[in-house]
Amino acid sequence: MRKKTVAIVLAAGRGSRMKRDIQKQYLLLKDKPTLYYSLKAFEDSFIDEIILVTGKDEIAYCHSEIVDKYGFQKVSHIIAGGKERYHSVFCGLQVLQACDYVFIHDGARPFVTEEILERAYAAVQKDRACVVGMPVKDTIKLADEDGYAQTTPRRDLLWMVQTPQVFAFPLIFSAYHKFLQQERELLAQGVKITDDAMVAERFSNVRVRMVEGSYENIKITTPEDLLIAEAFLNAGSL
Repeated sequence: MRKKTVAIVLAAGRGSRMKRDIQKQYLLLKDKPTLYYSLKAFEDSFIDEIILVTGKDEIAYCHSEIVDKYGFQKVSHIIAGGKERYHSVFCGLQVLQACDYVFIHDGARPFVTEEILERAYAAVQKDRACVVGMPVKDTIKLADEDGYAQTTPRRDLLWMVQTPQVFAFPLIFSAYHKFLQQERELLAQGVKITDDAMVAERFSNVRVRMVEGSYENIKITTPEDLLIAEAFLNAGSL
């Protein structure tokens, strides 16, 4: 019997690296907003409910031009996010009620699939925390502050981290609550939290399992990513 699963889809980012006036999650891919594909993946899956987190000024647009227009029935809330990504995640977590597992996903990552969601769901039931990703293909160098190569980590141990990142709800809610209580102190120390797994790693005693995603599960961040995404859609591979 499945537990209750909820997806938090993040669409509050400004996307400065895209160098366009329109936020990356609303840029069109085959005449539909990038965000449409992320929401549709969860709408068509076993996920029970979707919380959409966007900018305060985009809530009405998301209601009319995405959720209502495309008939997404599982979107139960559209809420405003916060200053940083992790603030937006916690805004979503605070809305949830009676949830067992939460899938946290970037709305600008349109090619998540049912297979990826199933693998993540199987892993989170066992380990309580998991992150979708793929082994890196390239050799990675760790440089010093002056830009000189310092060390070369073993490639077979390195993963490119993707989303969704999936957790038992009580675990990630507690970890985020502890983190935000210490946020100012951590920022003063130069600690930067860039994904949900970092919060779980630092503020819980649970190890985060890596789960295979897909090399096609890209995030739309730069103009080049749009070309790649369009190529995937045109090839009919997704």
